[in-house]
Amino acid sequence: MLIDQLGAASAAPANEHSDDALHDAYSAAVMGAVERAGPAVVHIGVKKNGQLAGVGSGLVVASDGLILTNSHVVHGANAIEASMADGQRSAARLVGEDPHSDIAVLRTDAPLAAPSLSFFDTKAIRVGQLAIALGNPLGFEQTVTAGVVSAVGRSMRAYTGRLIDDVIQTDAALNPGNSGGPLVNAKGQVIGINTAVIRGAQGICFSVAANTALLVLTEVLQHGRMRRATLGIEGATTIIPRHVQRFAGLEQAAGVRVMKVTEGGPAEGAEIMSGDLIVALDGEAVLGIDDLLRLLNHERVSRDVKVSLLRKGERRDRFVTPVERR
Repeated sequence: MLIDQLGAASAAPANEHSDDALHDAYSAAVMGAVERAGPAVVHIGVKKNGQLAGVGSGLVVASDGLILTNSHVVHGANAIEASMADGQRSAARLVGEDPHSDIAVLRTDAPLAAPSLSFFDTKAIRVGQLAIALGNPLGFEQTVTAGVVSAVGRSMRAYTGRLIDDVIQTDAALNPGNSGGPLVNAKGQVIGINTAVIRGAQGICFSVAANTALLVLTEVLQHGRMRRATLGIEGATTIIPRHVQRFAGLEQAAGVRVMKVTEGGPAEGAEIMSGDLIVALDGEAVLGIDDLLRLLNHERVSRDVKVSLLRKGERRDRFVTPVERR
């Protein structure tokens, strides 16, 4: 009995030390990520009509003052100011934005001394990995929250009503003013741009994937905007009756009904007509307007695409050259 008691007593401190080591490793990972990424986080103040209209956060991606943030933070601003935690301040201007993915690109009038951060390929993100949200909502008081990646590949509506694809869900809390700040992994690599919180829900926050943010950044720097393609139609998501599915050899239950064809547009030139039901684009199923908009990305501008459609129940293919959506 005495031996058992001595054994139990000696085992307790070992477990305590083990827990301490685990906690220390977690703390070290978070602190290390913050040390690497924190100096690149900026506070963004927005004025409209001479009045302070909102605040947010951002991420310096180049020392010449190139910044990524949320479109909804700076949209419609008359004046923008960026402030670093070390006291640097500079006026900033909007280089370009993509409201449909809620990403905006700014450039400051003066260079900002900030470290160069790497972006993590978000295709390799795994559920359960550490996620750290950084922000600078009050200018000189940086905030840090930590959690895990709860889900990947989510979709959410931008404030324009369009779906943002490949969104990261995390339980790292987003504080007021944290919109536009980075979500980083344990190595301090950027995995997303924080964008939204589900009000009334506990631990459900969203970030636009780093890959999407980099795509917008590249398009804005090259073209001044995020390019997207259009067929020159107006359409509506439409259910396909079961007997039509069987007749056409389709497994999908919905498509996009062409409601109107723009005069002189790509669809008219390809003899697509009102009443046609679009079911696929380049072999990828189109189940509704969201699918069609997602597939008509910058890569399909001025490039022939195959549009598969149903006309009077019969399947037909049309080759169309989309133009840039304005």
